Amino acid sequence: MRVLGLIPARGGSQGIPRKNVRDLGGVPLIGYTITAAQKAMRVDRIVVSTEDREIAAVAKSLGADVPFIRPQSLARNETPMLPVIRNAIEALTDDGWAPDVVCLLQPTFPFRRADDIDACVDALQEKNADCVISVHRVPHHFNPHWVYFQKPDGSLELATGGLEPIPRRQELPAAFHRSGAVYVSRAKLILQRGSLYGDRVFGYETPAESACNIDTMSDWSEAEAMVKHWRSDAAG
Repeated sequence: MRVLGLIPARGGSQGIPRKNVRDLGGVPLIGYTITAAQKAMRVDRIVVSTEDREIAAVAKSLGADVPFIRPQSLARNETPMLPVIRNAIEALTDDGWAPDVVCLLQPTFPFRRADDIDACVDALQEKNADCVISVHRVPHHFNPHWVYFQKPDGSLELATGGLEPIPRRQELPAAFHRSGAVYVSRAKLILQRGSLYGDRVFGYETPAESACNIDTMSDWSEAEAMVKHWRSDAAG
């Protein structure tokens, strides 16, 4: 089973200009994701998809592979992720290296761990899943059985579609939200069905710090405060 570690990194970020190569604790932001992928035992090849020559040069200097330059048409603010992934699979396949599994690693999540990447790949194989995503548990007060949507007339309905909420916290089923740090999907699912998820989706719980997603300067400041502590934990 060939596992592609795919890192999509375009140059035109809006919230933080040039954030993928911006210095975070002495390392370009993209470097954290490249390092995690390099330490992961289940990733066979690490590829950065970018339209930006500087990002490509930085990624290569850190040991990642940049075998193609992404078309500008797939590097716009509004570009969905799925065509970017499909482009990478097709480019690599045309070059003679067809992945069976794509592990999507967005560089805006600097604090994911290699062990979590490996665990998601292992789960895909062991559970015969279509997709495994990193998740975090939802606090009970945000559980769908206690959350209401507002209808056009102003009345409320439970997110689950049920008539009444579950009365006791102890009776609530576990609920999760995707963290965004790791997506592991089968390549044929992406190519044939145009989906990352498919029918059999499993979650893998990751540490809270892995949910740090840098999108704004406030997020960047939070990451700067976390980075020294995170490095200490990772080393230990």
